[in-house]
Amino acid sequence: MTAQQHLPQHINVTVAIVGTGFSGLGMAIKLKQAGLDDFVVLERGASVGGTWRDNHYPGAACDVASHLYSFSFEPKTDWSRAFARQQEIRAYLEHCADKYDIRRHIIFNTTVAEARFDEVDGLWHGRSSKGDTLTAKYVVAGIGALSNPAIPALKGIESFEGAAFHSAQWRDDVELSGKKVVVIGTGASAIQFVPQIQPKVGKLTLLQRTAPWVLPKPDRAFYGIEKTAFARLPLTRELYRSFLYFRNESQAIAFSINPKLMKLVKYVGQFHIRQHIKDEKLRAVVTPDYLPGCKRILLSNDYYPALAQPNVEVLNSGVREVRAHSVITSDGREVPCDAIIYGTGFAVHDYLGGMKITNRHGADVGASWKDGAEAYLGTAVAGYPNMFMLMGPNTGLGHNSMVYMIESQIRFAVQAIQFAERKQLAYIDVRQSVQDKFNAGLQERLHKAIWETGGCNSWYLNASGKNSTLWPGFTFEFRARTWFFRSADFLQVKQTHVISRSLPGLQPASVR
Repeated sequence: MTAQQHLPQHINVTVAIVGTGFSGLGMAIKLKQAGLDDFVVLERGASVGGTWRDNHYPGAACDVASHLYSFSFEPKTDWSRAFARQQEIRAYLEHCADKYDIRRHIIFNTTVAEARFDEVDGLWHGRSSKGDTLTAKYVVAGIGALSNPAIPALKGIESFEGAAFHSAQWRDDVELSGKKVVVIGTGASAIQFVPQIQPKVGKLTLLQRTAPWVLPKPDRAFYGIEKTAFARLPLTRELYRSFLYFRNESQAIAFSINPKLMKLVKYVGQFHIRQHIKDEKLRAVVTPDYLPGCKRILLSNDYYPALAQPNVEVLNSGVREVRAHSVITSDGREVPCDAIIYGTGFAVHDYLGGMKITNRHGADVGASWKDGAEAYLGTAVAGYPNMFMLMGPNTGLGHNSMVYMIESQIRFAVQAIQFAERKQLAYIDVRQSVQDKFNAGLQERLHKAIWETGGCNSWYLNASGKNSTLWPGFTFEFRARTWFFRSADFLQVKQTHVISRSLPGLQPASVR
């Protein structure tokens, strides 16, 4: 058998986790700390890190402060900067996997292709992308919203003779020096890599459909004395983290409660534009016509200066067609180019990463979500027993750290699993009425928030205009609602017979 050949195996575990980003690793760590060691983590990549492994484009960095964008139970005292860059965040996740002995539970280069819940034995039966079979009592999807690139289907792209790639699939082998480059999209990734490639390319043409609001980024390197204080005086680190949290949390007032306050943020954004762009025509092109927050607010100190350079042109246009050596814009202009880079974001509404999930009624998750994804507390979905989602529907944020939300969901999911195991239940399934009531209240609040009143269309909304992405309020409210597992909200089905299980401690748990 050659090294490339794979002999299918049967994976039999209590818990199957998908993904090794913050969600998957955090869940694995907390399961282990709770004494539940019989789990496996399926990772499609060759190493841990999730989005911070995949997104290694030039300039990749976080727009949430470093000391807040980390697990509360695993503080890092020596962050190099106020806003960490990709390599450092990835190294942090690698550190967490090593420290908590998670690697022996991980099966790399594989993921769940499909899974079906069997109501008779109370188990999920699945198949991996490698052809392995999977049996698990619980499934936890830690896939994340920024895992599957959204690449537009451009007419004629197959005839293009240059390189074309998404920022999340950055081609380090493509030499951009002196080349004519077309960048499609002006999202969070584009504003980071554009300033990095601008000095080296011959000509950069940026195609934007809607200008983003870009605010100054309060980034800097930490002084040695600060890192020493964080390491030797834990209280200073905790106070700094608390300061960051409550500073960010206060922004929820403008996002969700009183969107008119965003007019103040608008003035900051306009001043930022005037400060770096002197050309009146370019200013008009890059100035949004909606309130900040309606689309994701971006942070950058070098984006506008890069756009003002003589080798950059910004066009308010989409793409009509791609030819062998050029792009035809939607208004008919031909733009010569040697490379196309998509800064077009991610398929954020695909919360299960393309996995085919069949519930206890025999329906696919697509049928359950035909009008837009819904879940209870973004974590449990009615009809899908013993399945938990991390960073699921309506858990996204516009103002604070997703790691805080992830930890809240992890606590809820671990409690749910512990409850079901303690009660010797075959499965638990959130009641449809509970989920419906929760989402009705959620949507009522979202209708009043900036994302639906700010005057724009964004990726926060699905094709029908429903916001199934964001949490409309304070994160401490979400934590309070997930702090205790409310068993009454779930249908509880007793085991009718003893199911033979693999023994905890057989790792990778249980691949055999």
